[in-house]
Amino acid sequence: MSEKAKDDAIVKIFDTTLRDGEQSPGASMDVEEKVVIARQLEKLGVDVIEAGFAASSDGDFESVVRVSKEAKRPLVVSLARAQEGDIKKALKAVEHAKRPGIHIFIATSDIHMKHKLRMTRNEVLDAAAWAVNYAKKHIDYIEFSAEDASRSDWDFLVQVFSEVIRMGAKTVNVPDTTGYAIPSEFGSLVGYLVEKTEGSDRVTWSAHCHNDLGLAVANSLAAVANGARQVECTINGIGERAGNTSLEEVVMALKTRRSLFGVDTNIVTEQIYPTSRLLSQITGIPIPINKPIVGDNAFAHEAGIHQDGVLKQKLTYEIMTPESVGIPGNRLVMGKHSGRHAFSERLKDLGLNVNKLDMNRAFARFKELADKKKEVYDEDIEAIVAEEILRLPGQPDRYELLYLNVNSSSNAIPSATVKMKVDGQECIDHGTGDGVVDACYKVVAKIIGSRARLVRYSVKAITGGAEAQGEVSCLIEDGGIQVSGQGTHTDIIMASAFAYINALNKLEYRKHYRQMVAKEGP
Repeated sequence: MSEKAKDDAIVKIFDTTLRDGEQSPGASMDVEEKVVIARQLEKLGVDVIEAGFAASSDGDFESVVRVSKEAKRPLVVSLARAQEGDIKKALKAVEHAKRPGIHIFIATSDIHMKHKLRMTRNEVLDAAAWAVNYAKKHIDYIEFSAEDASRSDWDFLVQVFSEVIRMGAKTVNVPDTTGYAIPSEFGSLVGYLVEKTEGSDRVTWSAHCHNDLGLAVANSLAAVANGARQVECTINGIGERAGNTSLEEVVMALKTRRSLFGVDTNIVTEQIYPTSRLLSQITGIPIPINKPIVGDNAFAHEAGIHQDGVLKQKLTYEIMTPESVGIPGNRLVMGKHSGRHAFSERLKDLGLNVNKLDMNRAFARFKELADKKKEVYDEDIEAIVAEEILRLPGQPDRYELLYLNVNSSSNAIPSATVKMKVDGQECIDHGTGDGVVDACYKVVAKIIGSRARLVRYSVKAITGGAEAQGEVSCLIEDGGIQVSGQGTHTDIIMASAFAYINALNKLEYRKHYRQMVAKEGP
């Protein structure tokens, strides 16, 4: 098989979880969290990591720098507008990457050019060509995107893509920026561009679809069927508005229907579920139970006819195995009699990244939980590991919960007594609130003198039954900095306290980092 034939048989996966995905409301991540996700994306096998929009903020610039230094195999790219300042910033951010790249974009639809850019077609054409030509003098790998391509004039797109290919772009991307297209239309657009664009055979054609009409995956697959060999997507489909193309869905669609599409990806599909869970833990955005591939019900069968069919032959109602996406087929639980070796093996079976995990701490927490519960499920273990792996390296926690007591009844105002360790000193206080969680949070804030505002609070049961471990996620904001915190416990009030204090510790780290950047530069 020729090299071109091999390339045509693989669809590259461009992951933009750290850039477009993070633009989803409530999904913001700090630098350390982005690095954790980037490590897992490399383990997952993505071909390209879009680490951020370097010119948008100091935080995004630092994220791109850190991910660039961390990643070994994937291309690491930064987004940039077709402007000199953006391009310089992006080039600086990826300069330490083993495989650096830059992703330049400009809008090409009449509505964007008229109302947003206030530029003519010729001006946009000149700006796109200039930007790629300028970047090519400094870096080899350039991707170019025609923003709002699905609402652009097809022949104008041919002009723009032909010119940026002539200037040295290696990948050209066709975005359905507003999720406006339908599959037959979008597939025809990609096919037309591949056929009509000069130099089309010298580049990789890419698709970047949004999910406003619930068609992002379908449109991406239509693009692949018409010649695209890269799909831009995010873990769990997170992103602006209704989200982006879901990585796990498009990858498993190509894998499951390989005989139809005739292509595959480089994704290690067994890492899909661990990656999905890790992102959910970090952002605090829960995975819908009916989410394809990674939802709790994705491989569940309740109807009697379905159960009978699956027991006789799994293929009757399962088109893929749970093991193929990293969900263990063996759902046997672990308990208080399980030893360290069994715990370690279970982590490996779950595909969890434990390179930076303090195994002693994680095992101690497992044993503590096992003493409280009759059964410890895989989801419990994942929650412990995710919480431990996000502990900030080299940065001790300022705040630690030592004791919590809450009282509530229909005839009394909810109250809380909290004892904490703040910078090594023990402090205790008491207060009331609208509910026990509110009382707890108010007392914690009073003890440490915090003015942080609670933006979001969510609760879910990780496992079923009366002894279920609860997971609490909260998002707080202070001085323009937003951070999320996670906490798990069999007592939901304790989980709430842990989540809030986890967020407050992260907030302190972010403030410390900002002060450091102000003094020393990013």
